[in-house]
Amino acid sequence: MRTAERAYRIGRDFAGVVPRAHAAVGESGDWNALSLTGARQLGEVVLDELALTGMTLTAPPPKLERTVQSCARVADELAALGTAGVHVAPEPLRPSAIRQRRFGRTRYEQLTYEHDPHLPEALASEGFGGPATAVVHLCRSDDDTRPWLVWVHGAGQGLPIDLVFSRARRLQEKLGYNIALPVQPGCGVRRDRWPTYPNMDPLNNVAGMIRVVSEVRAVLRWLRPQGSALVVSGVSMGSPVAGLVAHLEPVDAVAVYTPIFGLNAMIAAHLGRWGPSVRDTVELLCSEPVGRAMAVVDYQALEPSAPPARRLIVGAWHDQMARREPAERLHERWGGELYWHRGSHVGHLFAGGVQHASERFLAEATRKAQT
Repeated sequence: MRTAERAYRIGRDFAGVVPRAHAAVGESGDWNALSLTGARQLGEVVLDELALTGMTLTAPPPKLERTVQSCARVADELAALGTAGVHVAPEPLRPSAIRQRRFGRTRYEQLTYEHDPHLPEALASEGFGGPATAVVHLCRSDDDTRPWLVWVHGAGQGLPIDLVFSRARRLQEKLGYNIALPVQPGCGVRRDRWPTYPNMDPLNNVAGMIRVVSEVRAVLRWLRPQGSALVVSGVSMGSPVAGLVAHLEPVDAVAVYTPIFGLNAMIAAHLGRWGPSVRDTVELLCSEPVGRAMAVVDYQALEPSAPPARRLIVGAWHDQMARREPAERLHERWGGELYWHRGSHVGHLFAGGVQHASERFLAEATRKAQT
């Protein structure tokens, strides 16, 4: 893509942020532009549109990473293994270092450990396998009998500020939870380390999700003897991870926030901002072999180990990133509680209603787990 065309695409997309946001809230039919609620909703959707423009168009223009045929070969092997065969039991977590850290008024520990997810040979032969240095941030008290919340972040996160987004300090002080925040590969404090994740290579994204699921399972197994209850939650890109972990490991409760259908599908849905030059990449991400490969990380086809009464799904009514459909479909499959935030994907992180619903859910999960 020529520099002039890229500059044109970026400029046009930024110029369309407010008009697109206005059209999105207006199409619901119940938006009141003159109310404070309406103004807040518009502002939140503008944040979604700005985030999409920033994440999509400020990155290098996407290029075709592989062929559909190469994906078909890997998809055949993964399909033969199935979900249980792909997600093998993780090796025990053995900390290599635990360092004391501080973010604002919050003290936490940064734990690092080496982890090999033992990927299927079809993915390992493509260079995705092998051990990597994993990171998890811990907010814990000296009381080993507390419940634990394992909070899996979304795209663009994985930094100490996640302690704010997860409300770690408040959950510790008000509800008595310890908090574990695993950092997904290629994100946050792992951004400059191998492996790269996510990117435009659909097989890399499948391998990356299998890897992070294995890492989070190892964290849960390490925490289990220390806690009175285990709750796992995931935000956006972390929602499939939380869903898969909640299926593969016994947990007391599971919560997902602004869930997505699948990582490759979500990336493809927003690449159109680059114009026709990326059509081949979009077609690859949406191809049938890639869909078959992604089936082994399709959390929406699985049941969590937690009972329906301890499942929470938070959707955003004006979600411009994941849309409403994943939350609706997941609720049909999982049951449990579906809470609608009347704002946007990004806005739910700061919403008082979401905070109240989450705290009520966590308090109830702890009470039921201990009876």
